[in-house]
Amino acid sequence: MRDMVAACLRPLGEVAFEFAASGLEAIERLALASYQLVVLDLNMPDVGGLEVIEFIRSQDKLRALPILVVTTRGDDSSKTRVIDAGASGFLPKPFAPEQILTEVRGLLGTAPTA
Repeated sequence: MRDMVAACLRPLGEVAFEFAASGLEAIERLALASYQLVVLDLNMPDVGGLEVIEFIRSQDKLRALPILVVTTRGDDSSKTRVIDAGASGFLPKPFAPEQILTEVRGLLGTAPTA
């Protein structure tokens, strides 16, 4: 999944990616560095995606950080829970490469070059 997301976002150009193997690792990385966007799965080892969202939104320096959740849980109740927790976007799996690229561009405020 990580490689697929990176490949889908390649048209953004020189973009650095960091991947966390678990929710706990994501929280640790977020506490130490600055990021422009978080792409997050709900189903992660240790600490789940909702808890990571809650952590991000509880931190002053991270509060405005855009969060895109990609998940196999595509039902309306999952989407509502994710958005209510503070996610900026929701993308159910499977998705087309263009879908995640469009979502990320929207969250970063970047438009495709013509």
